Amino acid sequence: MLRVAGARVESLCMPLTQTREIAAATRLQHVRYAIRDLACVADEVIRQGHTVLPLNVGDPLNFDFQTPPHIIEAVHKAMRDGKNGYAPSDGVPEALAAIRGEAARKEITTVRDVFVTSGVSETVDLCLSALVDTGEDVLTPSPDYPLYSAVLCKLGIRLNTYDLNEDDGWQPELADIERKLTPRTRGIVLINPNNPTGSLCTRKMLEQIADLARRHNLIVFSDEIYDKLILDCDCQGNETPHIAFASVAPDVPCVTFGGMSKNYLVPGWRIGWGIISGDAAAVKSYAEGVHRLLRARLCANHPEQFAIKAALEGPQNHLLEVRRKLRSRRDLTQKWCESTSRLSCVAPRGAFYAFPRIDIPESDELFVRELIRQKHVMVVHGSGFGQKPGTQHFRIVFLPDEQTLTKAYAGMAEFMRERYRA
Repeated sequence: MLRVAGARVESLCMPLTQTREIAAATRLQHVRYAIRDLACVADEVIRQGHTVLPLNVGDPLNFDFQTPPHIIEAVHKAMRDGKNGYAPSDGVPEALAAIRGEAARKEITTVRDVFVTSGVSETVDLCLSALVDTGEDVLTPSPDYPLYSAVLCKLGIRLNTYDLNEDDGWQPELADIERKLTPRTRGIVLINPNNPTGSLCTRKMLEQIADLARRHNLIVFSDEIYDKLILDCDCQGNETPHIAFASVAPDVPCVTFGGMSKNYLVPGWRIGWGIISGDAAAVKSYAEGVHRLLRARLCANHPEQFAIKAALEGPQNHLLEVRRKLRSRRDLTQKWCESTSRLSCVAPRGAFYAFPRIDIPESDELFVRELIRQKHVMVVHGSGFGQKPGTQHFRIVFLPDEQTLTKAYAGMAEFMRERYRA
C-alpha cells in the first residue's frame, strides 16, 4: 500500500499473469523422429498389460549382446585415474591417434584432421552446421536416417533428397542426384552401410559419386558407423570388406563418420568421431569452422574417450560372434519376407535393418500403429525415413534372438491375414 496525503491508497502495481503463448520456432515444424515418435502407442499397449516385442530401436544391448569387458575396463581405469574433468575440445590425444590408425586401416590416405564427438549424432550436427548457410542445401538419401532431415530443419535448410534405387539393391540413383543438384548445393550425404535399408554401396558407385563431387565441388559426408557389421560373404565364406568412400577418392573433400555405438556395443556412451580428408587446401577453411563449433560446445565425454584406443587397437573377437548372430537373424528375416504375401525385401548386406516393401490399401504409418495395438509388435513406418511417393515400407530391427523374431513375424503374418486377407 501507498500513503498519499495521509490516506492509504491501494497499490496499482499488481503482478501480471503472462498468458501469451511461447511458440516454438517455425523451422521445427518438420522435425520428426519416427523411431521414437511411436513410443506413445507402445506405452498405451503396455499400460493395458501387454508386452511389446520391440523391432524398432537399433540398440544391441536391449538383446543378447554385451559390451567387450576390456573396453569397460579402459573407461573404469580412466575414471580412477582422474580423467573426469574437461577434455580437449577435439578429443584426448590417445583417442585421436587411435582414430588416425583406424583411418589408415580403412586406407584413407589424405587425413587432414580428426575429432571426437558425443556420438555420431553430434558429428552430423557439427559438420552440417559448419557447412551450410541460408539458401544452400545438402543432398541426403531417401530413404535416410531421420537425424539428417531433423538437423537440416533445425538449421532452416530446405531438404533436397535423392532417391535410392530399390530395384538396384538400394544403390544411390545417380541420375536423380544430377537432377537435384543446384548451384547452391554444398555437399552430399552417403550412409554406407545404409540405415534403414541395410544396403552397401559398390566400389563402382563410390567412384561415380566421387566423380560427381569433383565436378560440382561438393564435400561428401560418409556415414560409416556400421562399417564392421558387413553381413555378406563370398562362396568360400570370406567376409566382404567394407569400402570407405575416402579410400576410393583421396582428393575429394570428405568427412567420414565413425563411432563406438554399434561396432563396439556401447550406444549409451555417446562416442563418435569425424575424419576430415581430401585436398589440404580445399578443406582447410571448413575444418577451422568445425573446430570453432567444437570449442563452443567444450568437449565430448572425457573418460569414455579412453575406450577408443582400447576398442580400435584391442581384441576384435566379439565382432565375429556379433556378425554370426546378425547373419542368422538376417537370413531368418529375409526368408520370412520372401514367404509372406504382400511383402518383398531387398536382402540387407550390412548393419541390422531390413526395409520390406508392403502392398496394402492404407498408409504404412497406420499399418505399424495398428500392428502395435493388435499384435504388440513394434516396427517403424517407412514414411518416417522418406520413400518414393506411391511406395510403402517398414523398417525391421533384426537384433533379437531367433525365437523372439519368429514370434514377432508370426504375429505380423497373422495381422496381415486378418486385416488384408494376405
